[in-house]
Amino acid sequence: YIKVLLIFCAVGLACRALSELGGYLGEIHAKTVYKKLNLELFRKASVCDVENFDSPQFYDDYKRACEVISEDRYSQFSDTAATIVSAVISGAFTVSYIVSVDAKLLLLFLTVFAFFAIEIKANKLRFAMDRAMTPYRRETDYVRRTVFLRDYAKDIKTGGVFEVLKERMLHAFECQKQIIRENGPRVAAIHFAATFVGQVLPIGGAYAYSAYRFIAKKDLSVADFSVLITAVSSAKNSITRLIAAVAELQEYSLYFGNMREFLEREPKIVGGGRIPDKPGRIEFRDVSFTYPGAKKPSLEHITLTIEPGQTVAIVGRNGAGKSTFVKLLLRFYDPTEGEIYYDGVNIKEYDLDALRARIGTVFQDYKVFALSINENVLCRECDEADEALAETCLKDSGAWTKVETLPDKARTVLTREFDEGGVGLSGGEQQKVAAARMFAHAFDLAVLDEPSSALDPVAEYRMYESLIRATRGKTVIYISHRLSSATISDMVFVFAGGRMVESGSHSELMEQGGLYSEMFTLQASNYIEAGGDVL
Repeated sequence: YIKVLLIFCAVGLACRALSELGGYLGEIHAKTVYKKLNLELFRKASVCDVENFDSPQFYDDYKRACEVISEDRYSQFSDTAATIVSAVISGAFTVSYIVSVDAKLLLLFLTVFAFFAIEIKANKLRFAMDRAMTPYRRETDYVRRTVFLRDYAKDIKTGGVFEVLKERMLHAFECQKQIIRENGPRVAAIHFAATFVGQVLPIGGAYAYSAYRFIAKKDLSVADFSVLITAVSSAKNSITRLIAAVAELQEYSLYFGNMREFLEREPKIVGGGRIPDKPGRIEFRDVSFTYPGAKKPSLEHITLTIEPGQTVAIVGRNGAGKSTFVKLLLRFYDPTEGEIYYDGVNIKEYDLDALRARIGTVFQDYKVFALSINENVLCRECDEADEALAETCLKDSGAWTKVETLPDKARTVLTREFDEGGVGLSGGEQQKVAAARMFAHAFDLAVLDEPSSALDPVAEYRMYESLIRATRGKTVIYISHRLSSATISDMVFVFAGGRMVESGSHSELMEQGGLYSEMFTLQASNYIEAGGDVL
């Protein structure tokens, strides 16, 4: 007895130890898988066409793909697979015993096939409900994220926008509840039917048949009757768990299907095999472009040429099409009509990464990241040699004056979201850090889209001085509605309403007395009234 007891205890402890070890290894394995899945999702998002980021459907698809990770679907999938294995093993023992007593009882378990079909139907309905809720979940996620972001804190505290955001979130929750109200009764009815078919019928039938043999035929002993009922109940549980687990795997496959659909997206903007190997002439030949879903073109019949080493300014009021010009040049979009050439070759024939590597950019909607200033500039982890390069770039952009006053200088982390020692820079300082990124890379063409939008006139003037020094001998395109850049450019192209309405040097356009002259005179008078003389 003691020997059996010790064996029993040893087996129990071993099982417990294996269970804990399995849980530990399972968590490590799940994190490894999620790391790989995250990388695949981020890699796919990074190569998606820019037009996708203007589509609500794209964000819905991305959120559904991410739910495999955020909702821990892989761990659930693994647990369910383990359940199938255990159910098969335990079910095999109990079924073999039932067969040895009376094989006819197995006929009662045919109902599990109906149970399986019902579970599949319930899974599809739950999945459809989940897909319908995705846009509303994104709304609640947006509100939840926004109220915690530093960028929005001041506006939320000083304005009434919090009430608007709150109402949007409450509306999203009500929409989700409505989806549940519309489909919940059907789901409940299906689960009720599954319970009846999968549990009530086989157990009730087993009891009835066993009682018939025990009472009417008298060929079943009390002990056999008791053990048989227990075995039938155990077999039912095993088979039901097995069928339910298989149905769950089918449900999880639907969620993994969401991820697969996202990862199988192919970009429309694809490059060719050519590599640009020298500075080249830029030509827009009768280029027109209309954004997807827009009724009016953003650019119409643009024809212009920019020679290597030339400095040009593309100017115009807001909405004139200036930033769209940049997006086409960088192949974020392709023209609706017309062609763009670089060094005499259609830019569609160039490798995308190689083409963009030739172009240094500063965008008007610049961004800084919760990384060190060095990493923000060089876009990589930095050693001492990298830090020296980053310092030079920060000096070229005019940001070093501020950076050198920080306790950790360029090693300082921007924002305090992850680092108590982080700092928040002003808009103008952030723009200078963003501009420093351009100087960190070898480029033939510099495109500066509103590079001084967050700067005061004096800082703007100093930035242009730095840009002139750093881009000497390179092709430079200034995109701006502020005309300081036009005075230092060889050629000025004036955009209005998506068309190029004037072109020439600063002095030539001033003599013409057209739109450019009007804009420049108005801006100059504003500076003079303010007591400045930068222009």
